[in-house]
Amino acid sequence: MSDLLPRHRAVMPSWMSLYYDEPIEIVRGKGNRVVDAEGRAYLDFFAGILTNMIGYDVPEVREAVDRQLASGIVHTSTLYLMRGQVELAEKIARLSGIENAKVFFTNSGTEANEAALLLATYARGTDQVLAMRQSYHGRSFGAIAITSNRTWKNNSLSPLNVHFLHGADRHLAQFRGLSDADYIAVCVDDLRHLLATAVSRDVAALIAEPIQGVGGFTMAPDGLFRAYKEVLDEEGILFISDEVQTGWGRTGSAFFGIQNHDMTPDMMTFAKGLGNGFAVGGVVARGDLMDAPHAIGLSTFGGNPIAMAAANATLDYVLEHDLQSRAAVTGAILLDGLREAKTRLPIVGEVRGKGLMFALELVDPATGAPAPALAGRFMEETKKRGLLAGKGGLYGSTLRMAPPLTLTDDEAREGLGIIRAALETVNEEVGK
Repeated sequence: MSDLLPRHRAVMPSWMSLYYDEPIEIVRGKGNRVVDAEGRAYLDFFAGILTNMIGYDVPEVREAVDRQLASGIVHTSTLYLMRGQVELAEKIARLSGIENAKVFFTNSGTEANEAALLLATYARGTDQVLAMRQSYHGRSFGAIAITSNRTWKNNSLSPLNVHFLHGADRHLAQFRGLSDADYIAVCVDDLRHLLATAVSRDVAALIAEPIQGVGGFTMAPDGLFRAYKEVLDEEGILFISDEVQTGWGRTGSAFFGIQNHDMTPDMMTFAKGLGNGFAVGGVVARGDLMDAPHAIGLSTFGGNPIAMAAANATLDYVLEHDLQSRAAVTGAILLDGLREAKTRLPIVGEVRGKGLMFALELVDPATGAPAPALAGRFMEETKKRGLLAGKGGLYGSTLRMAPPLTLTDDEAREGLGIIRAALETVNEEVGK
């Protein structure tokens, strides 16, 4: 690291946080492992925040990008036809299940969510939007407005009139102990009450993450969003599924996270893993919604030729290697092993997740309260043992992990061993 950390602090904003007491610089990667500037290797269980979806130095992706670079065309803009953009849009439209779907490409998930909000508010002629408690949808002005996590909200100013719903907060006393069916019934009743009391006439949309990313991989029980959509459909309110973290088979049980709820949204936003590290995001929506705005629009860099080459190769790789099924298998190895470990580790309050998107909630064994300090200790222990993990959640006490979908069974067991050892070390320290 040498002098890089003080140089970083001198020129980068203080709110741009770094992991670890001694932050690392990642300089090389191959498969599902990376190497830092000091030569230490790590099994990557966070994948650049779920972005290096099929690992590092993937020949199919590298060769596709090299071919595009060799053509001399790095950029043209959406003012010209782009074959790669059309081909990728065709694939996404087909996979989405949305009727007469059309696709608009952006550079990030934040930008994708902004575009979806524009489409929804234009179509419905209102600034009223519903979102979920504990949600995170990006760092921009509109995205912060629909984010329900105080740690990530800089101000209360908003271009939207937003109301937040229950659905991923079963830890609260009024919901604790309810069955899935009873919790869904309570949440739907609350939605109906909100529509009757808190809003004025038309509402544009509900935007929801099938599994909340920054929220700590908390999630609604399967079926809740279908039940919500039945209520929303009564008033023509649109449903936007934020698939920035849950898309492309990561949950193992569905290709898009919302499909676990047995429903098709009006729009989906996507980003992160699709480019396997190259910047790409977008919205896939019903054609009538996508075509509705009357003003001219474009995206200078969204859907650029390099990003499209990488994204097409990445999506083809996911489909050809059936990585959704692989996520189900390796995810089961990890989740089953962690649930077994929880029975003998009092610091683990909850194990949750689907496929290769799973989390541990660390708590004070004496009180059951969230324990962010223990999460920090876990991060240091896994780093020392050669594994990269993520941290977050509403209280900063959640360890969230999402390895590349190419994770092998042996790598899953290796990672599980490191996680268990780190938890045992932290648990022992608490008991002293």
